[in-house]
Amino acid sequence: MHRLESFAVLLLLGCGQRIVPSTEPVPLPAPEEVENTVYLIGDAGGPAPQVEPVLRALAAQLATDPARSLVLFLGDNVYPRGLPAESDPAFEEGARRLDAQVDLLRHYGVRGYFLPANHDWDRFGPGGWDAIRRQGNRIATRGGNLVRLLPAGGCPGPEVIDIGTRLRLLLLDTQWWLQSGPKPSAAADGCEFYTETAVVEAIATGLASAGDRAVIVAAHHPALTGGEHGGFFGWKDHLFPLRNVASWLWLPLPGLGSLYPISRGLGISNQDVTGSKYRRLRQALDGAFRDHPPLIFASGHEHGLQVISGGPARYQLVSGAGILGHEGPVTGIPGTILALQEAGFMRVDLYRDGRVRLGVRTVDRSGRGSEVYSRWLERE
Repeated sequence: MHRLESFAVLLLLGCGQRIVPSTEPVPLPAPEEVENTVYLIGDAGGPAPQVEPVLRALAAQLATDPARSLVLFLGDNVYPRGLPAESDPAFEEGARRLDAQVDLLRHYGVRGYFLPANHDWDRFGPGGWDAIRRQGNRIATRGGNLVRLLPAGGCPGPEVIDIGTRLRLLLLDTQWWLQSGPKPSAAADGCEFYTETAVVEAIATGLASAGDRAVIVAAHHPALTGGEHGGFFGWKDHLFPLRNVASWLWLPLPGLGSLYPISRGLGISNQDVTGSKYRRLRQALDGAFRDHPPLIFASGHEHGLQVISGGPARYQLVSGAGILGHEGPVTGIPGTILALQEAGFMRVDLYRDGRVRLGVRTVDRSGRGSEVYSRWLERE
């Protein structure tokens, strides 16, 4: 195959797909039918200075039934390196980005949990443990009794939280597994679980003891993904690879530029599923979930919306599109039900009779949200 033809194939493979099943939508429930509604929104840590369109669309949803609503921010809560120290010139902007999300929940009186992620850990740098503790302290101070960062203090979790009679949450800090710098690793560090073995056992126990509750395990890093962290890149990454260094470097490097996505696929980054530490994390989750798979494993990390059936959980929900204009390519992999390179978030309704409904909402530039897909989540 000629060099130009080979490059064209790479572009086609990396362009991504828009996959939305043509199924009959499930009507939105009446408020009296629902015990709890959980919103899943990730990678929202760079909201626009005025009103971020995705947060505006989320606000419209929360306003309809705040008492029964719960929001899970699935990590990367402050781009690019978490919350800086107050002495850092970047502190004011970092605090604004975090506060915009916390204040949304406070305004409507909605409970919410922020999960830690790689960018929150100083972009997995040596100052990560300090950065995640700073973020947790600010959320606790500003959010009052409604909003918290969990797991807190750099601990891996799981944090097990029962909501009403129908839902159990297991919250994890998956960056703890991937972090190379200082992190909790001894009893003196204040974590209930601080070894990989103990964390896996605690997750398994939390799943086994859930009874009839639907279980959502939430973390930042997905177990399965058809996005960049799974080795699937867009044409811009092949043609303009220097944009991964600086967004304004639109220097075309055809052919040569493909070395970057190819090397990512070979496992040079532990933020990708092919990295050695990430593989260890996935193996641990597989073991923890084996006997009692959760209904949902919710994550962010990829800047798109994916619904995947199967794997370690019954459904993998990847909802990392919390900023308009920050979307990344996604494509179909085995089990893919939906894949969208669009901004938005997901909504999970827990019915009083035990049914569970999923809705996927995209958001336009004006902040108008539209539900583009819905379905019942089968628990058995």
